[in-house]
Amino acid sequence: METFERARLDAYFARIAAQFTPAEQTASFLVTHLLPERPAFVRAVATMTRLAAVLPKPKSVSAAARREIEQAHPVDTLSREQFTDADPALDYLESRAAGETVSLLDVGGYFAPSLPDLHSRFTGRLAGVVEDTENGHRRYENLNKLPCPVISVARSPLKDPEDYLVGQSVVFSTEAVMRDRGDILHGRPALVIGFGKLGASIARLLHAKGVQVTVFDIDPVRRTQALSQGFTVARDREAALTGAGLVLCATGAVSLRCEDFSHLRNGAYVATVTSSEDELDLAGLPDVYTRTQVGDHVTRYQTTGHYFYLANGGNAVNFLHGASVGPFIFLVQAEILAAIRMLTRDDLTPGIHEVPAPDREAIAATWLSYFNR
Repeated sequence: METFERARLDAYFARIAAQFTPAEQTASFLVTHLLPERPAFVRAVATMTRLAAVLPKPKSVSAAARREIEQAHPVDTLSREQFTDADPALDYLESRAAGETVSLLDVGGYFAPSLPDLHSRFTGRLAGVVEDTENGHRRYENLNKLPCPVISVARSPLKDPEDYLVGQSVVFSTEAVMRDRGDILHGRPALVIGFGKLGASIARLLHAKGVQVTVFDIDPVRRTQALSQGFTVARDREAALTGAGLVLCATGAVSLRCEDFSHLRNGAYVATVTSSEDELDLAGLPDVYTRTQVGDHVTRYQTTGHYFYLANGGNAVNFLHGASVGPFIFLVQAEILAAIRMLTRDDLTPGIHEVPAPDREAIAATWLSYFNR
């Protein structure tokens, strides 16, 4: 990033932070993709909260960005296991912010399994959670009873540009990985599993490239949406897998379970839009499958009479090429900053909330003044 671009980004976040100055400053734990442009957002979070720790998503860490952040803030290791059990999760929060009021800034529902215990047993006070993704939104939504406010930006209109552009980057990276091995998209029927905003974007972009696209989604409403947009909708998941030369997984949950892999046709490519631990049950694959690296970012899974290819180890394929969506990501990050202020107002009941429309409009207006020049 050029010096003037960094200065503009810092100025943008400074203005957003000034617009949404919190009533009080809580401590915060920030889960984030630590990509090259991310330090500016981290600095903004640090102006609005006492940043107790940054927890980078494991498969999306820029070494340069990490070094920059580590100069000012603790950077800790993140894993699903760390917050699955309440005791280690609680020990971790106590080690960084004992007795403080804490906001959890999440990407993917990492804190969801231990949230009730964190709320009831933490020596400080849990102000609440801000969640960035649809996957995480569902993880919190599926808790029987939320003990504190969860502000979700996953379904915000300000996230629509990001979803569309992430879809573009997923298709670009998938095609690049295949071309590195001498394969191309054309001539391979594609199956898109999941027809949410991101899956729909991927399906449309593949169709625009002349690829035959079939959609599978467990939600009947989304199936009707896919049909209305001209896509073939699979009635039978097993048959859809058998006919696909490319499978793109975009559910944010488990798209392929261990028994599904055997239905893939020989030579099929599998790619995902999120981490392998969320999207694929690779651990359930029988030991008879051997794993062989056959390209820089392609693994062949093979057993007698059957083989398929997995892109980027099952992790988000678009992170191979930076996963950039340009300045549109700063809309969502600004909304996260607005949500921090909401958590400090003490007027939110336990449950899922959204940033109010007037705040979104103010963010969009500020963003346009900086990035629509």
